[in-house]
Formats: sequence, structure tokens, C-alpha cells
Amino acid sequence: MPSLPEWNVPAANRPRVSDFSFDLDRALSAVVGLHAIIPPDAFTAQTLGTERAGNGVLIDDGLVLTIGYLITEAETVWLHLADGRVVQGHALGFDNESGLGLVQALGDIDLPPLPLGNSAAAKTGDRVIIGGVGGRTRSVAGRIAARQEFAGYWEYLLDDAIFTEPSHPNWGGTALISAAGELIGIGSLQIERSGSNEHYNMMVPTDLLKPVLDDLRKFGRPDRPVRPWLGLYSTEIEDKIVVVGIAPKGPAARAELKTGDVILAVGGHKVSSEAEFYRRVWSLGSAGVEVPLTLFSGGATFDVVLHSSDRAKFLKAPRLH
Repeated sequence: MPSLPEWNVPAANRPRVSDFSFDLDRALSAVVGLHAIIPPDAFTAQTLGTERAGNGVLIDDGLVLTIGYLITEAETVWLHLADGRVVQGHALGFDNESGLGLVQALGDIDLPPLPLGNSAAAKTGDRVIIGGVGGRTRSVAGRIAARQEFAGYWEYLLDDAIFTEPSHPNWGGTALISAAGELIGIGSLQIERSGSNEHYNMMVPTDLLKPVLDDLRKFGRPDRPVRPWLGLYSTEIEDKIVVVGIAPKGPAARAELKTGDVILAVGGHKVSSEAEFYRRVWSLGSAGVEVPLTLFSGGATFDVVLHSSDRAKFLKAPRLH
């Protein structure tokens, strides 16, 4: 069983006990390391790898909240505690819309969970901690740099993501802890600040977990209509949506879309941003709905209809050990 790599946050960036009114070390003890093994034939193995490591946060008795890409299609999950113990876990559930995932520990963790806070109340400029497994030496004292919409190239959209600085070097699944000692976000990405070599962390607000928590525990996914998935990766270039990748055997691949195709419209409505593109597609109905696109490719403009799918149908289901 591989151990997690050794590293430390620079001393100047670590949180100090004297700066917070809550028990800092107790709060950080709820952050665990996470190591997942994914089968080589899994749908996400080529893009996300067959070994994934990051963090998770204990939010209930044996229940760990993390970022979903770490555990998607995992056949084995190990939870590394700061005191050196290792506990096997089970990938319990994943919410495609928020990107959050849950792991159930299969052994005793015996640590205090971190309470969920009100992420909607967090404001730009607020002092926060970005907590990693290992306590203060693996955590960053920072602030909320921005709250704004975030569109990801993998058909992903958050209306109100939280961006923090300075960036945590091992951001995946980190705990965004408020000045009140509550969990308000989970680390997802590192994003370069425009025009500099500095970076932000993008955090998924934990308020997005609350409406679906019971469903994830019971069913492994939210009990709501599934958004249509096209199986393509895109980017914005000069107010145009350009296809930069195609998921194997997905709807876009079946319709013979190609890298470099430009998406001009959805159902006759012009789109000029990824967020607008996704919202137009999702407004058509649930997974399985036909999605009419207008494309520009090879000097020609033409229409094509994609039969959308449920992304989860392409993924290996978690196995309970």
C-alpha cells in the first residue's frame, strides 16, 4: 500500500493557532489523505490516471467528503490519517453536477468530524484555511480572492465557485475552513492568475452537498433528473466554443464530431461562452434528449443532432469490499 508523499507548506504560509478562535489542530485533524486505485480499463483511466491521491474531510461518523474525480471508478480507496493509521474506504457516491464525492470508511477513524458551515455567507476577502492532511505543516492560511462562475471544459459549471489564495500545492480534496472553524468548500483545481505566475485554488462550495447528501448515502447519486452529456471537451477562443477533445464512444464521437470543430449554436440559439453552451444544452431536457448543434468545420457551416447520454452509464460502479 503506497504511502503519501512527504512535503510541507512553507512556514510563512501556514496557519497559526493564535490567529483563530477555534481549536485549529482539532479542526485540521478531520482532514485525511486519500489514495485511490482505478482499473486500467476504466473510462476515466486515460484522462485521470489509475492512481489518484489527494485529501478528504471527515464530516460524519466515518463519512469523508472529497472531490469526486479522485474516486470516480475507484476499485480500492485508502484513507491515510495524520497519525499514520491507514483505513480502507468505499467510494460511496458522486455528484456530477457539483463534482463532490463521498467515501465511507470501512474501519474506525475515531476523529472529530468537521461541521459543515454556510458557504453562501463566505465573502471575498474573508480569512480562511486550506487544510491538507498532516495538520498545520500541510495547510495554508489564505483568503477568499473571488466568488464567481466557473465553467470547466468537461461539461461542468458552477454558478458561484470560491477562489482562494495563496494556492495549496496539493489542492485536490482540501478542506476550505472558515474563520469560524467550519467546512465551507472542497478543493478542486489550481488555476493560474491572469498575467502572472501566481495561482488560485478553485473550491466547490459545501452548500451544494446539503440537498443531495442523503441521496448520495442511499443511492450513490442524487435522485433528480440527469443532465444530458455530450462527451466532448471544449474551450473558449475569441468568443467561440472550440472542441478540443472527444470522449471515446460518447455522443459526440458517435456523431463524428472532431477536434477543432467550432460550436456556433444549440437549437438555433447562438452560444459564445462555455457557460452559455452548457445551459442551452441542459435546458433541452434530461439525459437522452436530442441536442441539435450548429457547427463550423473545414470552412463549412452545418447542423448535426447528438443523442445525449447519462455520463454515469460510461463509468464503472463502485465495488463494496
